[in-house]
Amino acid sequence: MATALFQRIIYGMVLILAVIVLNFLLIQAAPGDVVDVLVTEAGGGDPEIAAQIRASYGLDQPVYVQLAKYLGNMLTGDLGYSYYRDESVLELLLSHLPSTLILTLSALLFAIFIGTMLGIYAATRPQGVTNHMVTIFSLLGYATPVFWMGMMLMLVFSLYIPIFPSFGFRSIPAPETMLPRILDILHHLVLPTFTLSILFLAGYSRLSRASMLDVLGADYIRTARSKGLSEFVVIFKHALKNASLPVVTIAGLQLGQIFSGAVIVETLFSLPGIGPLLYDSITNHDYPVMMGVLFGTAVTVVVANILTDLVYRLLDPRIRGIS
Repeated sequence: MATALFQRIIYGMVLILAVIVLNFLLIQAAPGDVVDVLVTEAGGGDPEIAAQIRASYGLDQPVYVQLAKYLGNMLTGDLGYSYYRDESVLELLLSHLPSTLILTLSALLFAIFIGTMLGIYAATRPQGVTNHMVTIFSLLGYATPVFWMGMMLMLVFSLYIPIFPSFGFRSIPAPETMLPRILDILHHLVLPTFTLSILFLAGYSRLSRASMLDVLGADYIRTARSKGLSEFVVIFKHALKNASLPVVTIAGLQLGQIFSGAVIVETLFSLPGIGPLLYDSITNHDYPVMMGVLFGTAVTVVVANILTDLVYRLLDPRIRGIS
């Protein structure tokens, strides 16, 4: 287990380095830079002044020199400085990260739990109406764009039936005591969480249904039933552990997709997360912030894959000795 973990960490570090270099080169190849944005917002400017600004930012140096400096700074924990916001990239990420983490983790846990329960319920009734409803729901979930679902939810539950707020992370003014503040945040998270989780919920329900159907036909399940165990014990104690393996694997692999979906959802619902920060940095050609967000996403995906591999090994003893 320790050897496998060490190998995964080494592979992850190499992958992160490759992602950093590739993202840096792709961003450098894009037309324009932050100086063009600043000059345009100022109503135009002298080319000599623009050249001086580029020199002060180091943007006039060759790409390989900029890349070497950037990698050297990252080794010391320095992700750079925002050209447009005039703030540290690390501080910007840390200030926007809590909102994104709360949204993505809420959506992921909601999708895994509800999707798995729907899949189990459908698998135990393969010829029932629920089975067909789960199939239809999965197809609709796959086919529905995230932004369209978010707009429809806002239209219905914020305008026509004003139950949930349509934007923001908390009320203004925010409640002063802890419990009302938490409830207020949860109230604001209902629509964004459901919007982000609907696609993954549909996939998990379909996957868990197929996996549970396969497990329920195994010999050890028939043996457990022949011993007189209740159906609840058979499903949730004996079958669920093996049936959940594909769900755990896909959940780890899809974490990157959840973060990309969070960018759209946060922008749509005006949440103060990484999404609007990335959108503004792309619009303003703020390269250090873009690189910081992409680096943080890459690290998150790699760490999630390593943790997924460890959880898979804990759930399935057959592969614990495989490196």
